[in-house]
Amino acid sequence: MTDHVDLVLAQWGDQRPDLDVSPMAVFGRLSRAARLVSTELARTFAMHGLDGPSFDVLATLRRSAPPHRLTPAELMRASMVTSGAITQRLDRLEARGLVTRTRSEADGRNRLVGLTDAGRVLIDAALPDHLATEERLLAPLTTEERNALRDGLRALLASLGDAEQR
Repeated sequence: MTDHVDLVLAQWGDQRPDLDVSPMAVFGRLSRAARLVSTELARTFAMHGLDGPSFDVLATLRRSAPPHRLTPAELMRASMVTSGAITQRLDRLEARGLVTRTRSEADGRNRLVGLTDAGRVLIDAALPDHLATEERLLAPLTTEERNALRDGLRALLASLGDAEQR
């Protein structure tokens, strides 16, 4: 079986045989897979009136311990939403009644972002569809292939400084 990346590698091999282009075999496929997966996940999120970052914020709050509240800084660390996008994202989610922002009782200078009942209902409905989409995308892989991919990506991310600090 060949793919687009094989074509690119062959072309580079013809044009620049002096270079080892083998890293492109990994990163080209990683990039193409990320784009294709993102498109599929976006379709699933859209079925629930969400986009990826909104889903991530709601999911992060939902998986946090009850009462499902975090400071904006905790939310950024625990989610995949960038710091530049968090305020705008929270404004939109709050306007939809999916999250609230309140002052912390422990420290009035801090704000807490909380999941509303409507937010919890929405994320609880979206999560099974999200997981079904991910399962469908991974279905062609054997358990061994999934585990190898999982472990290889974990090792790559750790080598790039993306290890969890506990």
